Parts: sequence; C-alpha cells; structure tokens
Amino acid sequence: MPLTTIVGVISDTHGLVRPEAMEALDGSDLILHAGDIGSSAVLESLAEIAPVVAVRGNVDSGQWSRELPETVAIELAGLTIYMLHDRQLLDLKPETAGFAAVIFGHSHQPVSEQRNGVLYFNPGSAGPKRFKLPVCIGRLMIVDQQISPELVTLDV
Repeated sequence: MPLTTIVGVISDTHGLVRPEAMEALDGSDLILHAGDIGSSAVLESLAEIAPVVAVRGNVDSGQWSRELPETVAIELAGLTIYMLHDRQLLDLKPETAGFAAVIFGHSHQPVSEQRNGVLYFNPGSAGPKRFKLPVCIGRLMIVDQQISPELVTLDV
C-alpha cells in the first residue's frame, strides 16, 4: 500500500487563526504557510498540528518575521515544491527547475491549475473575509510522487 503524505496549505491569515482552519488542517503531516501570516502566534498555533514551513508575505514585519525566507524549496515525498507569497514575483521557470508545484498566496483567490507539468496552487485566504472571496485552506495529497490538490472552503 502506498504511503500518503498530507500537506496542509494556508495563506493570508493576517493574524487570525480560525478554529475551522485548525480543524481542516488536522491530520496534516506538514503545513505550508504562503505568507501574510500576521504574527508569530499564527505559526505557533499551526505547529500544534504539524511542522510548519512558512514564507514572509508583504504584510509580515517585525522581528518575528525577519527569520522567514521570501522563498523556499521543500523536498517532500520525492518531489520538490517551491513556495513564495506573490506569484507575480516568480523569477524562475518551475518546470526547468524541476519543481512539481508552486505554492503561493497574496491574491486571496483560491487557484489550482496545472501548467507545463507544474501545479500552481493558492489556498486562498484563511484570514479575515475580504470582498466576496471564500475563506479557504488547501490540502495536497502526495502518493507515489503524484500530487492531488484540494481546495477546502471553510464554513465561517
């Protein structure tokens, strides 16, 4: 039976840790936060569920955020996943670099699309509701080096 790795993906929390997001992320083997975290307390809360890898977003400031990278490449279950906050700042070709996925946030709009063999995935915003956009998190299921993405709209 193949081993499944469950990756919780969250972004744009802006300091708000919703209980619904925590519940939806429960069971994750790893949590990726794609920036605009808002405070170190968000990362501390998420770390109660699983290890957290995070990048700094444009609203993340202060001493706590200075240690966070702007981009990160994560080796996971035989795949390399690249994460940054704003997809517009992507300055490489993910397919040439061998990345299986690019995780990003910033727009608050959930996105899950394949291009040139690369998954582009934005979990949307799990923070304060903005306009008519849904409050979401994402989940990646990795089995046999295949990624199955899922966008999860939270009932808030």
